[in-house]
Amino acid sequence: MTQFTTPIIEGSERTLPEATLRVEVVADFVCPYSYIGKRRLDHALTAVGGPADVSWYPFQLNPDMPAAGMPFEAYLKSRFGTRGAVQPILDSLAVEGAAEGIDFDFGRLEMVPNTTMAHQLMYLAGNEGLDQTVLAERLFAAYFERGRDIGDPGVLADIARSQGLDREHVFAAFADEKNRQYVQSRESQVRASGLTGVPGFLLNRRLLVVGAQSEETLVNAFDRAMFGEGNDSLPSPALN
Repeated sequence: MTQFTTPIIEGSERTLPEATLRVEVVADFVCPYSYIGKRRLDHALTAVGGPADVSWYPFQLNPDMPAAGMPFEAYLKSRFGTRGAVQPILDSLAVEGAAEGIDFDFGRLEMVPNTTMAHQLMYLAGNEGLDQTVLAERLFAAYFERGRDIGDPGVLADIARSQGLDREHVFAAFADEKNRQYVQSRESQVRASGLTGVPGFLLNRRLLVVGAQSEETLVNAFDRAMFGEGNDSLPSPALN
């Protein structure tokens, strides 16, 4: 944990009831550690049981990814050289994910998508007053457990429909240049804040927890964010 006094997103302040824990999550939906971190955050929030306000901000592990994405095997080769070099990491992730109830199925992944539209969808959900965390779970599960291409607008519209968003409304949001630029601007602000890896959890605009940390670590961080200060650095693992 590191003490952190600069807001991730300027101008995103909103009034919350006293004693509410504010959690700002920075993640990407093709990051397996973000999925694990999300599940551990869920467990930690359930454990403490107090009021919490959770919001999500965009971060692309692969900002230069072509709009059409890249074949998964080609991506692994470009990043790690050989399948053999990365297989132990994938195996370890499968075990770590299983402990959180995640059924990582890397064998079903055909593409590594560009996640710009997925983040646009999250922004739309927030504007519509929908639970972004529920949508995030559906995006992670669709990609990592079912191998769906979450860079495909049709796939994203299907996922959004399960949360009550109209299909045509979703397509209109994807086509809105102002929407895309705003999401990109939010990501730029995240990067300018100094965050270089995901997941990241900014707590009460005071403490930044980086990485898929344990439930116990997160609960301890909640206490520090509400009542004290943190000063220990916790590095983030990353497959990116």
